[in-house]
Amino acid sequence: MRSTQALLPGATFEHKRLLAPRQALSAYQAAVALGPPGIETIPLAAAHGRILAADAVAREEFPPHARSTMDGFAVRSTDGSSPRRIAGEVRMGRAAPGALGEGEAMRIPTGGSLPPGADAVVPVEDASETDAGVTFGVAPEAGQYVTPVGSDMTTGQVAIAAGRRIGGPEMGVLATLGQIEVVVYRRPRVAVISTGDELVDAALVPGEGQVRDSNRWAIAGTLAALGADAVQLPNARDDLAELRAVLADGLARADAVILTGGSSVGERDLTPEAIELFEGPGVIVHGLRVKPGKPTLLAAVGTKPVFGLSGNPASSLIILEAVIAPLVRALTGERPGRPAFVPSVAGAAFTGRAGWTWYVPAELRRDAGGERAYPLPLRSADASLLARASGYVVLTEDRPQIAAGEPLEVMLFASGAR
Repeated sequence: MRSTQALLPGATFEHKRLLAPRQALSAYQAAVALGPPGIETIPLAAAHGRILAADAVAREEFPPHARSTMDGFAVRSTDGSSPRRIAGEVRMGRAAPGALGEGEAMRIPTGGSLPPGADAVVPVEDASETDAGVTFGVAPEAGQYVTPVGSDMTTGQVAIAAGRRIGGPEMGVLATLGQIEVVVYRRPRVAVISTGDELVDAALVPGEGQVRDSNRWAIAGTLAALGADAVQLPNARDDLAELRAVLADGLARADAVILTGGSSVGERDLTPEAIELFEGPGVIVHGLRVKPGKPTLLAAVGTKPVFGLSGNPASSLIILEAVIAPLVRALTGERPGRPAFVPSVAGAAFTGRAGWTWYVPAELRRDAGGERAYPLPLRSADASLLARASGYVVLTEDRPQIAAGEPLEVMLFASGAR
């Protein structure tokens, strides 16, 4: 077993040396290089929710031809307000029947390709058509009601940068570029291990002193929303040899491991000891200056991250959302970005503790004053707490209180607002 003497501050659980979440993340990312486990090529139809691994680059101009934005007449602006002879009609999906000459106009639909020589479109409602041709009340200006060549994307332009999560809009762009096969990062596999003698399968009826194992399912759902695949492993009892064996299995089968329970300050704090039985760097951070989730553990075995969360359902899930999520996103290859939030106003006071970071579950409610955020009682052991919350409010070390009526941000869960 390696000594923890050389580990970063916070690696051993000493109350006076607990790190704030940002400090812990900085220390961890300095010690462990996080990145996706590889790339793969998949059909465009399967790309939704995946992370783009290579820049999507336009290889031609879009649109490739100038197009009309209105139903009307394609004209030459240099002909002014003079009457035009109708020289033909542009059909959708076809090239114009010919070039537009002096004093001529051509019927054109919305999206139709402008004929050579035309530089403007007059909407049909602004034109008067007779047997002799068509007249306009006002002289058209060059470029009016026209989408120019390359106004959307130009040749060589990066339309979507690597590291972007692919949604509906991105799929539309990829299809426009003709990328029916997409290079994406492989979804990381994260082994999920619940520890504790008190846990029973969710399908069983717990006896006295027992609880159904809900953590693994809450964690699996959040991992899926973050872009990772959960690998469910058997529960580990409060036994060092058993915990080591399950952890070894997780490290062999997955790209990262998350354990819940077994990381605390008591005699049965087995997770750090089990991790130290493997190769380094081992435990990097043990304990955060937060509520809930003070026993959080950040470690690595070789290049594989290992995260230890509290056994309390609300605590483990909120730390996964607020602290571990950026590390999981790094494993997916997704570019860093600010978490989604809803701006709101405190409907009641949110109270934390100076010098600490508190994550307070919040419920958005609409009342006479509009939509407001209300704190929910922070009971870490409640399995239903976060299912009742719209998100959570972060009380920082230098802003431990938010008074009723003050603006705040409700951070949304990875799976979205409720």
